Amino acid sequence: MAAAALWTKLMAEARKPGPPLVLDLAEVEAVDTTGATLLLTAQGATEGARIEGASPGVVAVLDRVRDALAAPRPKTVPYRFSPLSGVGRRVVNALRNAVDWLAFLGEVLVVALGTLIRPWRLRGRELLRHLDEAGTRAFGLATLLGALLGVILAFQSAIPLRQFGAEIFVPSLVGISLLRELGPLMAGVVLAGRTGSAYAAELGTMSVNEEVAALRIMGIDPMALLVLPRVLAGMLVMPVLSLVLTLAGLAGMALIMRILGFQMTTVAQQLINFVSLKDLLGGLFKAAVFGLAIAIIGCRAGLGAGRGPRAVGDAATAAVVGGIVAIVLLDGAFAVLFERLGL
Repeated sequence: MAAAALWTKLMAEARKPGPPLVLDLAEVEAVDTTGATLLLTAQGATEGARIEGASPGVVAVLDRVRDALAAPRPKTVPYRFSPLSGVGRRVVNALRNAVDWLAFLGEVLVVALGTLIRPWRLRGRELLRHLDEAGTRAFGLATLLGALLGVILAFQSAIPLRQFGAEIFVPSLVGISLLRELGPLMAGVVLAGRTGSAYAAELGTMSVNEEVAALRIMGIDPMALLVLPRVLAGMLVMPVLSLVLTLAGLAGMALIMRILGFQMTTVAQQLINFVSLKDLLGGLFKAAVFGLAIAIIGCRAGLGAGRGPRAVGDAATAAVVGGIVAIVLLDGAFAVLFERLGL
């Protein structure tokens, strides 16, 4: 701060015409690199300027700064935009991430098979805790979302079908849509937003605090202790969550049909005629696969969190985005598979 305040004044004095500048440092006990730079710059601004009375310590600092100022400056490398290197870097990173994903899936599979042989490795209390957090506490949200979804589907379906006098087919349309597609899909979105992000944030915090590394040092497998209970909880809770959301959607649809003047017996008969057990089992199977994918993606994002203040937030974001993208891709794959199998 002192050097900055004196810089303009001293340089103005050094550039004034007259006798050579003399810098008397007899009263200066210590100087830092900024002050030494100021003194040497002022000395170089006037021909014949000199520094006098400096103590040995101050002279040593001045000599070091003088050598540093005389050293050649590093060359500035101009930035060159190279599309080829950028594409290559992205391809290499994608391949590295794919290998990491394969290794993680292999570890999960090995731990799951090992747990079948030695079931005492699975901590039942931890599994029950995750079942409660991922499932029981999400029932309210799933019920609300399902009811609103059923109301919206019933209203929007009744509007075009009314032109053909086919409002009676609204229950079958909404029922098949909820059981086969929308129930598992919306339950997956709920699970990804609530549980997938929670898995990533919790495990990411443990990774940043090096708690996962401490478990490995103590000889405890983090995959068996941290990952397996969460994966099992996600896979087991998703069919129940999907069923709750579907039933709430059917209740909302029935309410709208009652408002439109249809009897509940008519609505129930339509559901019985057009909705089969195959639709229900197919939707529940899809939901279980969605839950497995969301839990694995959330755990992988958490354990792969980097360092720094943004690591946990980035891991949670990656878990939510990855989970939603995964269930959409899986849903498309199931649609093609079911169509080929005639289900």
